[in-house]
Amino acid sequence: MKRFLVGALLASAIAVPAYAALKMGDKAPDFSAKASLAGKEFSFSLKEALKKGPAVVYFYPSAYTQGCNIQAHTFAEEKEKFDAAGATIIGVSQDSIARLNLFSADPEYCAGKFPVASDVDGSIAKSYDLTMREGKPGMKDSKGNDIDHAFTERTTFVISKDNKIIATLSSADDKITPADHVEKSLAIVQGLKK
Repeated sequence: MKRFLVGALLASAIAVPAYAALKMGDKAPDFSAKASLAGKEFSFSLKEALKKGPAVVYFYPSAYTQGCNIQAHTFAEEKEKFDAAGATIIGVSQDSIARLNLFSADPEYCAGKFPVASDVDGSIAKSYDLTMREGKPGMKDSKGNDIDHAFTERTTFVISKDNKIIATLSSADDKITPADHVEKSLAIVQGLKK
């Protein structure tokens, strides 16, 4: 019997997914970070953004990588709809601010329409209980440059004006595409507006 219990406990521990991001109803951790909008550095504050309305805080692995490129481009294309719903968009990755200055201004990706924040040490991602993993030596981005930072799992949080998480979208858990993160978060903030 004892062996059975130990085996069952071990099996359940293995079956639990690594995904443990904050969930609906949790308080969203406040953060301030160096960010870039259209290639210009500034200090982003979630607290200040929430004074204007809800926020979509999306974490992504790395600028200039396939899924992240699609996600940034799709957010840029839909930016006016997020504005109409009164929502702020902020992307967060462990990229350096210098790298994000380029990515934020690139017309193929962020196109200068919304900011991206640098979480070099992963402290913002950790506060949202996100999983991070080290990149592999020699990894290159879509521009052929080395990727020299860790990756945060792709997760989008929709946060209400009163600092509560309304939705958590994860590609790891829900098997949704990078573009789906945009579509689903847009539907949520549009629903709040009604």
